[in-house]
Amino acid sequence: MTTLADKTAIITGASRGIGRAIALRLAADGARTVLCARDAAALAAVADEIGEGAVVVPLDLREAQP
Repeated sequence: MTTLADKTAIITGASRGIGRAIALRLAADGARTVLCARDAAALAAVADEIGEGAVVVPLDLREAQP
């Protein structure tokens, strides 16, 4: 099994469904995670599951950011 220690993964759609599952798996494999989605509360719940090292970035990728 490959470890993802010292790697950072940016996961879009991380608040639910496949994105959430991917985020949890990457974190379990040792990656630092940056969780992106529109729902800040749902992202916070996923970050709580992951624990230390999860960064939450609530945003809508459909809109240009300033």
